[in-house]
Amino acid sequence: MSKTAIIIPARWASSRLPGKPLLELAGKPLVQHVWERCRKVREADEVIIATDDMRIAEAAFAFGADVALTSAKHPTGTDRIAEVAKKLAGFDVILNVQGDEPFIEPALIRCLIEVLQKEKSLAMSTAACPLAQGDLENPNCVKVVTGLSGDALYFSRSPIPCDRDGDASPARLRHLGIYGYRRKFLLDFVKWKQTPLEKSEKLEQLRALEHGAKIRVLKTKATGPGVDTAEDAKNAAKLLAGGKGKS
Repeated sequence: MSKTAIIIPARWASSRLPGKPLLELAGKPLVQHVWERCRKVREADEVIIATDDMRIAEAAFAFGADVALTSAKHPTGTDRIAEVAKKLAGFDVILNVQGDEPFIEPALIRCLIEVLQKEKSLAMSTAACPLAQGDLENPNCVKVVTGLSGDALYFSRSPIPCDRDGDASPARLRHLGIYGYRRKFLLDFVKWKQTPLEKSEKLEQLRALEHGAKIRVLKTKATGPGVDTAEDAKNAAKLLAGGKGKS
């Protein structure tokens, strides 16, 4: 069985919420909530917080996490993940779990790991849930369409698929920002230049599709809210304080 690592990228310089990983929610830093949920995944051999900021590193050390200090020059979280993954010799599967998802389900992470362990032809795995009413036209809500195999055909900020005659009622999916990677593929991926569709949509995963990679999309129920804004943080804190964040 191949070894698996979950890596949680956490940076200080969020444009909307500086210092977001250390926002206190129900008595704990945001990133600690994510780390604790990842620690419940028995299939993971390592859970590592990847950061370029000593404030985050020191807080993570204090609650017992393994920490990898990374370059401050990475343009994306994927590049930060890859820097850590490069040093993990003997690991085959790498999970990228965003540090602002305090309600991420351990069961979903397990499924993303298992599909890569079982299907060696897959480069990546990710997840999607039913699109909420009102989000179809929202460009900040990324949509995904899949083939009959369950592999991604396309990701877009635009409303997809189009119901031309209004009588098909297609099941529309919202992409969730969690990824599993074959380690070798991840290290190759970050060396590739941005591709035309990626530049257009501003979605990294399109780079993988444009290079012909297979991305399996696991369908799940809607997850709890991520934390992107101050209002999100307030809502998440209320849910966590009420015990709704337990899995």
